[in-house]
Amino acid sequence: MKKYNFDEVIDRHGSGCTKIEDLRVLFGKENLTPLWIADMDFRVCPEITAALHERISHPIYGYSRPGDSYWTSITGWLSRRHGFKVSREELTYVPGVVKGIAFALNFFTCKGDKVVIQPPVYHPFRILVEGNERVVVPNPLIPTDDGYRMDLEGLETIFATEHPRMMILCNPHNPIGIQWSRETLAEVGRLARKYNVIVISDEIHGDLMLGGRSHYPFADCGADAAAVAVTFGAPSKTFNIPGLVSSWCVIKNPELRKPFFNWLEVNEFNATTFVSTIGAEAAYNNGEQWLAEVTEYLEENIDTVERFLASRIPDVRMVRPEASFLIWMDFRGLGLNHDELVDLVVNHAGLALNDGKMFGPQGHGFMRVNIATPRAALLEALGRLESALAKCRPS
Repeated sequence: MKKYNFDEVIDRHGSGCTKIEDLRVLFGKENLTPLWIADMDFRVCPEITAALHERISHPIYGYSRPGDSYWTSITGWLSRRHGFKVSREELTYVPGVVKGIAFALNFFTCKGDKVVIQPPVYHPFRILVEGNERVVVPNPLIPTDDGYRMDLEGLETIFATEHPRMMILCNPHNPIGIQWSRETLAEVGRLARKYNVIVISDEIHGDLMLGGRSHYPFADCGADAAAVAVTFGAPSKTFNIPGLVSSWCVIKNPELRKPFFNWLEVNEFNATTFVSTIGAEAAYNNGEQWLAEVTEYLEENIDTVERFLASRIPDVRMVRPEASFLIWMDFRGLGLNHDELVDLVVNHAGLALNDGKMFGPQGHGFMRVNIATPRAALLEALGRLESALAKCRPS
């Protein structure tokens, strides 16, 4: 018997919920079904809530530091779930994965340095690089019959001719949901070490593996990868707690780790809060059953979308994700230009989805859809898309 109810519909209005509060600013109207920003509409694992309630009930919220149990909850989790052995000295706290990547970008690179990204990819990578006056060098993924693959030959050419200082790797990949193979990741590590490129590996979706797959931490894919890797992860996507802002960084190579961790320390960029560490520790120590059940529910939601598209909107296709709760949906078969597609989705279907072009020019004609919502709401949204298309598509 299931312990948790993911069919429960929870009203998030009035909670400062980004996916609701930012609708008018980003989409021009408020009465939309929000299936965009990557958090879940499910009640948080009650063991996390209980741990936070217990601490918050104490009458003093003074300066605090996490105990050893916080750090061992992370290292224990990485070992149990992914076979990734991490020592305490190789680990530090960061206040969010994107902030952590920004810290690494600013520490390890200089203005004008080149940084490789692999579009269509999580748009803050590009924003961080350009906003900090570095130069984006794209290594686009190559479309295949059932998804995408990494262009490793193109990557080596870029490393050899453009001489980038850094690469930002998305593992698993957002928005497509690819878990890169060990062989692919090992080759990235070999090339990066050969050409002296630091690889930032964003592994925030790594715990949400689907279909019984395994997550392969980049730094665990050979000595070359370990030598160049700066890995970021978090319990935020896994347990739906991004508002607690609890993330971590792992660096195996002491030549990279010691100066970077020292810089974080002296600037207090890795200073923890008790809310972030208590929530994370409770998640990692007590959340495995919740994770197992939510993963099963997400897989059923993905099946639901796949069946709906195949039977009722066959001109819209999807790349079935190998990890997480985001679907890369291909609308190009509708014969619409991109502006017409946005108009269809927002103004006629009443849906707020992530516009594919934000992930790079390769995303034109695509949308990213967050399916981490009660199934009834998901089916209603799909039905609205079907109805809008029936009324608006060209004859």
